[in-house]
Amino acid sequence: MTEFLLRRLASAVVLLLAASFIAYIMLYPAAGDIARNILGENATEAQVALKNHELGLDQPVVVQYAAWLGKAITGDFGSSYFASQPVLKILQVRLPVTISLVVVVTLLTGVLAFAVGLLAAVKKGWIDRTLQVLATLGDALPAFIVALFLVTVFAIQLKLFPATGYTDLAKSPVDWARTLTLPVIALTIGGVAGVAQQVRSSAIEVLRHDYVRTVRSRGLSEKRVILTTVLRNASVNGLTTLAVHVVGILGGAVVIESVFALPGLGSLAVESTSRTDLPLILGVVLAVVLIIVIVNLIVDLVVAWLNPKVRL
Repeated sequence: MTEFLLRRLASAVVLLLAASFIAYIMLYPAAGDIARNILGENATEAQVALKNHELGLDQPVVVQYAAWLGKAITGDFGSSYFASQPVLKILQVRLPVTISLVVVVTLLTGVLAFAVGLLAAVKKGWIDRTLQVLATLGDALPAFIVALFLVTVFAIQLKLFPATGYTDLAKSPVDWARTLTLPVIALTIGGVAGVAQQVRSSAIEVLRHDYVRTVRSRGLSEKRVILTTVLRNASVNGLTTLAVHVVGILGGAVVIESVFALPGLGSLAVESTSRTDLPLILGVVLAVVLIIVIVNLIVDLVVAWLNPKVRL
């Protein structure tokens, strides 16, 4: 297991480096005249040239990236061109919001999807058919449509939850939960349908195997057989799908955070991209990739524990 963990950590480091390099190369041609954007239209050419030299933007792109990477390794991600604040300080404010959203949605999606998928595989009949219909609807409905419906009904009309804003967990756990309830529901619906389908298919396949009948022949209760043998062997595909779904959660967070006015990475990505704030964009990219890497690492470890063959 230690060797498996080290391989995954090495892959994570390579992924972070590759993501930052690709992002930097792709953003550079689209950057435009950053110095002009910072100084304004009334700035002289001499002032623009001086600002470009000050920011290092007059250097070749590879040299710029190498200089940024050298500082980033030490924990210095530079300062925002427009906010005049260190990127790390801005991320420290925005990151907890997105992490809260991703963690709660992932856990809720996993619990509900595994419960529904197993139930459909075991009971079949109308429960299975209902899952198929709900899965299709869940995939077809965009998260922002669900979000607008939830805001209109539960926030504006019924006034059960706040329509916008975010409360830090440390300040008030109750208000934190209330501000995240509607965004979490909006992001969870589609994910539950997709992951439950994978769990259902895997569970049906496992139930056909001879070793399940062997376990049943030992006199174990059906509940214990389902929760140990079937769940353990059917979890791999479900967990893998759940890990992939985290990318969709982060993508949906861009829209959901805008709908609910949540000060997270999604809204920050839109703001920084619209202003071509390169240091801030790279900070957001690394933060997002890091979240994905950590989630995938946790899933890989769980899958390796469930199925030792994966470690090879």
